Amino acid sequence: MTKAILGKKLGMTCIFQNGKMIPVTVIQAGPCYVTQIKSKENDGYQGVQVGFLPRKKQRTNKPLMGHFAKAGIESPLKILKEIPVAIQEGKELSMGMEIKADIFEKGEVIDVTGTSKGKGFAGSIKRHGFACGPMGHGSHFHRANGSNGSIDGAHVFKGKKMPGRMGGNKVTVQNLEIADVIADMNIILVKGAIPGSKKSIVTVKSAIKKQGR
Repeated sequence: MTKAILGKKLGMTCIFQNGKMIPVTVIQAGPCYVTQIKSKENDGYQGVQVGFLPRKKQRTNKPLMGHFAKAGIESPLKILKEIPVAIQEGKELSMGMEIKADIFEKGEVIDVTGTSKGKGFAGSIKRHGFACGPMGHGSHFHRANGSNGSIDGAHVFKGKKMPGRMGGNKVTVQNLEIADVIADMNIILVKGAIPGSKKSIVTVKSAIKKQGR
């Protein structure tokens, strides 16, 4: 069964394992709380909504406070999102249930989803990896976009790679290995980099395309 949890990217560092230095990303994974359980009878599909990060009561409206009270959660939460959650054998899914980083183990393969860093407006060379033109003094084609389409088309076709806003997109990096799990601090150390800037919210879940390592 798929396991998942919400987390906050804290940054990158490095650890030593077997005499080798390994770059890792530090994720504060949870604790998350089950705020709603959706069923096929009531909602038409099965799902679990969880909340993450505390929020001040004076910044939470009454409908949300009622939503949390129904789940048995006293303090409001800032982030609400539906994720697939695995329940351990012998435990039933219940409102207000706490989900911590210890659902994952060291060496497990995961997928991490986040929002990539926004780069602002970028040209086609930086945005799409186009090649530069001749950089000589007589050239008038250094970093231009080139042809935008055929003459017969009489317009720029949809999907044409052109300059524009770069970054700020939903990105999933697959098959990342967990270097270590610090359960008492709800910290997961993931080998390599993950999408997003520091303090951004990410979703950590079991890999759907597991590859041999």
